[in-house]
Amino acid sequence: MKAIIQRVARASVTVGGEQISSIGQGICVLLGISVEDTQKELEHMVRKILNLRVFEDESGKHWSKSVMDKQYEVLCVSQFTLQCILKGNKPDYHMAMPTDQAESFYNSFLEHLRKSYKPELIKDGKFGEYMQVHIQNDGPVTIELESPAPPIDPKQLAKLEKQQQRKEKTRMKAPSESSRERNVPRSKNDPSASSGAEGDVSSEREP
Repeated sequence: MKAIIQRVARASVTVGGEQISSIGQGICVLLGISVEDTQKELEHMVRKILNLRVFEDESGKHWSKSVMDKQYEVLCVSQFTLQCILKGNKPDYHMAMPTDQAESFYNSFLEHLRKSYKPELIKDGKFGEYMQVHIQNDGPVTIELESPAPPIDPKQLAKLEKQQQRKEKTRMKAPSESSRERNVPRSKNDPSASSGAEGDVSSEREP
């Protein structure tokens, strides 16, 4: 799961020319859900978002207070394009969770966010709709969050390592095609032997 967090003076979402949600001072969260995400990643991201210290305290000390500390608002917008993988210059989204699964997962994310904070301070866009997101970034301050990669199974890792070692041994044992050619003795009648270079095809070019 990936999230772009922006500290904002204000932000809003418009769908079809109609403003459907807006916040004042707080944070705007653009959320990209991966096919690999589970409840564990969801809870991790909610915890990070609400406790991220991007605001100053009463004395003006920077990076001291979270959105919860300040009792500010949160605007969440689902954005599958954060799971983009470039293939050349073309975006590929196969790592994004399919729409039918992502919608329920995103709703669970919002529900967990509201339970962990104040429901009335959590706003969101409209899942799956074409939206205009108006963000007045304050600072600017923009922070990228990503949930930790799932742990690798030690057995699977050991298996992969053994496979790699076998490939390396096979590669070392098998002589290359060029080395086999170099080891083949050439007869005096071999026309290429007199050229002193392998692959000399100059005679083939002459009529």
